[in-house]
Amino acid sequence: MITSMEAGSPMISMDEILRRILSFSRGLAEKEIEEFIREKIEEAGSRYGIVGISGGIDSSTTLALATRALGKDRVIAVIMPHEGITPEEDVEDALSLVRSLGVKHMLVRVSPACERIKYELKGQGLILDHKAYGNIIARVRMTTLYAIANSVGGLVIGTGDKSELLIGYFTKYGDGGVDILPLGDLYKTQVRALGKYLGLPSRIYEKPSSPRLWPGQTAEGELRMSYREIDTVLYALFELGMKPDEVKQIKGIEPSTVDRVMELMRRSEHKRRTPPIAVLSDRAKGLM
Repeated sequence: MITSMEAGSPMISMDEILRRILSFSRGLAEKEIEEFIREKIEEAGSRYGIVGISGGIDSSTTLALATRALGKDRVIAVIMPHEGITPEEDVEDALSLVRSLGVKHMLVRVSPACERIKYELKGQGLILDHKAYGNIIARVRMTTLYAIANSVGGLVIGTGDKSELLIGYFTKYGDGGVDILPLGDLYKTQVRALGKYLGLPSRIYEKPSSPRLWPGQTAEGELRMSYREIDTVLYALFELGMKPDEVKQIKGIEPSTVDRVMELMRRSEHKRRTPPIAVLSDRAKGLM
């Protein structure tokens, strides 16, 4: 394993790091994640695992693993399209998957609730841009999942992966508002590989990632980087222990890409922490 880039040592390439990323055991990952899901559901005394499914790779892989872990009768998949934003093919992919897995599912259209909030805010003189409205969509979806979970005695199983978590590519209290994160230690490129291993359709594991929070949105388009680049930088930093200046020497990675990943990590730190508390009691200091 590379831990530093010694002066004069051969330069490692992005392709080499991607090979390392994808050398993980799919079978072991499947086994451990399924055990994790079963354990957390049982610890909570929950009857069901609730999974919001979009027809994309992360949610589809999560649903497949949850179904294997709990059985089809203890999983509820929730499809939450927004009219004019969610492509119809995503809904069709999600429906096709839940039917093939045989799990219970609900289709809840979030457009009316989201548009009502926008309308009420407009009445207060506030005009939302696409990002602000997109975050409303993500948070209405979270609210929907928890309404179902609270009603049936379930836990919300999140679908975020390690790449998204580290760079903060999720909505705080939206898709980040979940009970457990089974894919939280797998990079996006690994999730795609695991989804393929689990037998997901190619139209799902090859589909460009997107939160679908506004028309035409794609993750890589918004981030201005590919997940191959993002995962290379993150893996080099966290798994290989390389310093940022060393990562900038990787063949196939632009120094500006490393800077952008580092900046995204820095700016999203608040998303990965509980809200800070103004501690007033001496007894509480060190506990909060």
